[in-house]
Amino acid sequence: MSLGPTPGQTVGPFYGYALPYAGGDQLVPQDHEHAVRLHGTVLDGRGAPVQDALVEIWQADTGGVPSREPGSLARDGYTFTGWGRAATDNVGHYSFTTLEPGRSEPDSSGPGGSGPGGAQFIAMTVFARGLLDRLFTRIYLPESDALATDPFLQGLPPDRRGTLVARRGTDGSLEFDVRLQGEGETVFLSFGA
Repeated sequence: MSLGPTPGQTVGPFYGYALPYAGGDQLVPQDHEHAVRLHGTVLDGRGAPVQDALVEIWQADTGGVPSREPGSLARDGYTFTGWGRAATDNVGHYSFTTLEPGRSEPDSSGPGGSGPGGAQFIAMTVFARGLLDRLFTRIYLPESDALATDPFLQGLPPDRRGTLVARRGTDGSLEFDVRLQGEGETVFLSFGA
């Protein structure tokens, strides 16, 4: 008797109660002199909010240096670790308090590092119901003077580049929506095994 293959397990929906932790969305305190709010909505292919997604970010500090500090899961209130995790709420919204990453050194391509000639970005991973694996993307700062020369962005069709660039809110925050599929789908990265 031959058994046929069975479908893979999706990556959710259990993130709303299993993985978020106190302070996971606070990479720096809200009263930090360089604090910025990074927020947005995770949307499905129909444009409906995804209420049970989990997003993680990795980034360099304001000097463009990727953090090597421990303590991401036990925040001490002052050490910047460059990593955070937040669950979406009942309208698909997520929010972080973080720093705007600075330009990395030309030979740096770590989390949030721009690499040679690249623009500053925050790396993001999205976990959501129905996905067979997590999704990787980038959030570029809207005012970066290197957007026009960033090697990764230049490798994308011009009409797709904007899905990776945050918008500046009237309050100075960074707004970045993630569209999982359909019209305006966010560009997602693929990493080889």
